[in-house]
Amino acid sequence: MTVVDHASRAELWDRIPALFDGVLPEYNLHGDVMAGYWKRLFAEFGDCQLALVDGESDEVLAVARSIPVAWDPALPGIDAAIVEGFSGRPATALCALGIEVAPAHRGRRHAFTMLTALRHLAASAGLGTLVAPLRPTWKERYPLTPIERYAAWTTESGEPFDPWIRTHVSLGGTLGASASRSSLITGTLRDWEQWTGMAFPESGEYVFPHGLAPLHIDRNADLGTYWEPGVWVVHPAGSPR
Repeated sequence: MTVVDHASRAELWDRIPALFDGVLPEYNLHGDVMAGYWKRLFAEFGDCQLALVDGESDEVLAVARSIPVAWDPALPGIDAAIVEGFSGRPATALCALGIEVAPAHRGRRHAFTMLTALRHLAASAGLGTLVAPLRPTWKERYPLTPIERYAAWTTESGEPFDPWIRTHVSLGGTLGASASRSSLITGTLRDWEQWTGMAFPESGEYVFPHGLAPLHIDRNADLGTYWEPGVWVVHPAGSPR
């Protein structure tokens, strides 16, 4: 297996939509901020977009997206990190924007591989830190629990309750602040009906499939507003422990 970047193998990303279909909920593909920066992310920071490739079949097994940022622990989440990354200020950290593993290749520690690759990328760029505004794996099971309480949950052995947070901590990451408004996603009622497979008969708050927090529906304005929460984890650059 080999880790390559978009700058050197841009053609690999043409295969990703088919190979990674269903990895993220549909609504997650329509972030208000990310939509405006998506093409620029690859055009301007192609060396920070990574793919794990099978050496024999040349199949894409996993991907990782990231952007250099001037790190400030007060950044409220992934949207703010993206805007900061394009601000032109000198970067002090690499921010992980997402790690996804193709469904056919899960259970093989590829997420560990990509997280390690991002830490090495940060080090090679002369950045001392990798920061990650995580989308916790099991938060969708507890959408009514505030993210700061959920992030503090632990198992009987004292490890983080959430598997994705646990993975980061096991590799030397330090749990940071919770972000109740990490990423904004808005759409019309029709958009949200298509994204969720639900109907919204009246205005109000709705729990919906795969949502990490409730969705607010305003029928008069024909608007659905969702703030996805997240959790910051901070890693030292370089090889994990």
